[in-house]
Amino acid sequence: MRDFLKRLPKAELHLHIEGSLEPELMFALARRNGVELPYGSVEEVRAAYDFQDLASFLELYYQGMSVLKRAEDFHDLAMDYFRRAHAEGVVHVEMHFDPQAHLARGVELDVVMEGLSLAQREAERELGMSTALIMAFLRDRPADEAMRVLESAAPYWEMLDAVGLDSAERGHPPSKFTEVFQRARMLGIPRVAHAGEEGPPEYIREALDLLDVCRIDHGVRCLEDPQLVERLRDEGMVLTVCPLSNVRLKVVERIQDHPLPQLLDAGLRLTLNSDDPAYFGGGMLDNFLACHEAFGWSRETFIQLAGTAIEAAFMSDRRRLELHRQLAASA
Repeated sequence: MRDFLKRLPKAELHLHIEGSLEPELMFALARRNGVELPYGSVEEVRAAYDFQDLASFLELYYQGMSVLKRAEDFHDLAMDYFRRAHAEGVVHVEMHFDPQAHLARGVELDVVMEGLSLAQREAERELGMSTALIMAFLRDRPADEAMRVLESAAPYWEMLDAVGLDSAERGHPPSKFTEVFQRARMLGIPRVAHAGEEGPPEYIREALDLLDVCRIDHGVRCLEDPQLVERLRDEGMVLTVCPLSNVRLKVVERIQDHPLPQLLDAGLRLTLNSDDPAYFGGGMLDNFLACHEAFGWSRETFIQLAGTAIEAAFMSDRRRLELHRQLAASA
């Protein structure tokens, strides 16, 4: 089954590129940029990955981000992940990135976009991998700040495949960003949002009704609201689920407790993703393997999940057809 899951052409729709920063690269970039880390070794960093919740993860996440200063750092970060993902049979990656977290450190949006876009072109040229870019707003920051970031990104609007909403969910409902997402809609930019990970099912409703999203990132708490589950099924809304992330952040205690089987049984459209693979125990192949070991899913189930991801991805119709053909051949 491992060989089959590795061969399976996988599209990743929920990946925070800053969360792909492996400790080895973190130390290499720290040396290159003269950044002093509060850890003495790679092992010390990995030991710090015992998170109690989303907030404790975010503290380390932003700390690690401090090594990203120049365009070449963002290029190296993305290419490091693209190469690892490619080796695991990933054919398409959609990167969330957090401009506010970089602007707060004095790193301008131009720097981030230059590095990431260069990596996107290189991934297509060298790895045959398609990619997409999702500019995410930090929900624990003011909405007017998010609006300023969106407007300042005008030179790059055509390069953005979507805008998103991430970071600490509790106490920061999607409704806070209604005007920002309305502006993105006016600009013709698709919208996605994290909802129903730590936050209640009502946050999923708000993301649907007020932000007009085309996908829900996480969404696992929808099962607490049967009417919401029915709506998600009827509307064909895709949930980008991150099983190992949910375990690491204590959304569930064990992978065996994950609601993925119930979500599938409810007829919902799901995809598997790694979220922040450097911090949460592995990339796409590890997430697929963990689900196989926990739930005993058949090849047909994994083909279904991979097909849903291809169908819901931000890509050209030509690329979508090509990946569906690859998927059919892998079966």
